[in-house]
Amino acid sequence: MKKILVLNGPNLNMLGVREPGVYGTTSLQTIEERLTKLAAELSVELECFQSNHEGALIDKIHEAFSVKDGIVMNPGAFTHYSYAIRDAIEAVRIPTIEVHISNIHKREAFRHVSVIAPVALGQIAGLGVDSYELGLRAMVSHLNSLEG
Repeated sequence: MKKILVLNGPNLNMLGVREPGVYGTTSLQTIEERLTKLAAELSVELECFQSNHEGALIDKIHEAFSVKDGIVMNPGAFTHYSYAIRDAIEAVRIPTIEVHISNIHKREAFRHVSVIAPVALGQIAGLGVDSYELGLRAMVSHLNSLEG
């Protein structure tokens, strides 16, 4: 069974409360419950983790080395400046899909650049909380394509 890690960065624990006009009213717990249900349908094992601390996310990425088959990550604000997270993803060489609830390319100029994107398999942004499910489906499809 394929093992996928879902990582969420800073302030995403406040989903449902934080800027509902931008991020909607769905909580992170609800997103994780939906992903867990989808993972069961797709026959993959899922682990979810959120932290407001860069080092904790990096530690989780390192722990995934040789253990997880894929990562689906919403780095939050770390998207735009965390070269440390970027380097961790590059170091472990685990396929990673970057997801965002909002369309980062339609927002403030500083949000237009992702330092994670160059080491990610792909990026899904602007489709609300569906971005997570689409990211998980894309990761499973990618991993399945490697088998055959």
